[in-house]
Amino acid sequence: MKFVDEASINVIAGKGGNGSASFRREKFIPFGGPDGGDGGRGGSVFLEGNSGLNTLVDFRHLRRYKAQNGQGGSGRNMTGKSGEDIVVRVPLGTIVTDEETGDHIGDVKTDGQRLLVARGGKGGLGNLHFKSSTNRAPRQTVPGAPGEERALHLELKVLADVGLLGFPNAGKSTLISAVSAARPKVADYPFTTLYPNLGVVRIDVERSFVIADIPGLIEGAAEGTGLGIQFLKHLQRTRLLLHLVDLAPLSPDDDPVAQVRQLEREMDKFDPALLDKPRWLVFTKADLLPADEARERAERAVKELEWAAPWVLVSSVTHSGTDELMQRVSLELELIEEAADAVEEGNQPT
Repeated sequence: MKFVDEASINVIAGKGGNGSASFRREKFIPFGGPDGGDGGRGGSVFLEGNSGLNTLVDFRHLRRYKAQNGQGGSGRNMTGKSGEDIVVRVPLGTIVTDEETGDHIGDVKTDGQRLLVARGGKGGLGNLHFKSSTNRAPRQTVPGAPGEERALHLELKVLADVGLLGFPNAGKSTLISAVSAARPKVADYPFTTLYPNLGVVRIDVERSFVIADIPGLIEGAAEGTGLGIQFLKHLQRTRLLLHLVDLAPLSPDDDPVAQVRQLEREMDKFDPALLDKPRWLVFTKADLLPADEARERAERAVKELEWAAPWVLVSSVTHSGTDELMQRVSLELELIEEAADAVEEGNQPT
């Protein structure tokens, strides 16, 4: 399936039904008076989060969504039937903005969450509402109000707790397939990952988290080189970044230290806040080197980078160090969540 993370759609809510101008006409009731009912409400358009979707590709084919109009009122004070709402399913992490005004409408973050994007028009009033002591036979009614119509821009930023970043062929896809049920394409050449892959890492029955593997980044990614800026944004909602570094690169000229610094520059160009996220170094492909040499290379890189955050040495093929890494990540996410809860409690008014 093609991965699409931006789309534009038009949503049109239903028009409210018109009010009715009706009068009672029954035997033995010569002066029945007005009995026109109100029009029904027009249908609204909602976006609903669905965890089974992971792309906006469907909106490349169907761009217009129109809810049903409300029915007009009728005699005997009968209100018209309301128009049916339309519920459009979108993947979790969808950001919705108004294309004409640029206003942020909302985010769809949870499964089943509904976001109102176009409100149906109110039904018009029947002539019964206009009866008075001086106007016993009003013919005045109110037409139904038009529904809202909007051009929307949808942008998907995948929702994941942990993001994997690194140069092409750093072992991101192999790692996510080793620690979760995700099965991305894995090959011995760069750019095998063409769109983000999500995997659920289960530590035990009660603990799990979502990990995202995004396509490899290269120099100039922030300006759009390679797959570039199209996928850098998917790191913005993660809580922890794992920066994968290949200890046995395809080219001996590929210096791990230089690659780490290059990606830091790209992250800073795109969004400096990315550098403020907790980020760990994960040295991959340790199985391709003797154990002593692999550790020596990793320690040399850590020293040269003056790296203060955690770092680990793993082999996704042999699963060496991967389980321990996921355990540590799970504990770190719990600490990050506790800190966020404490800040939120401190900001609440007393």
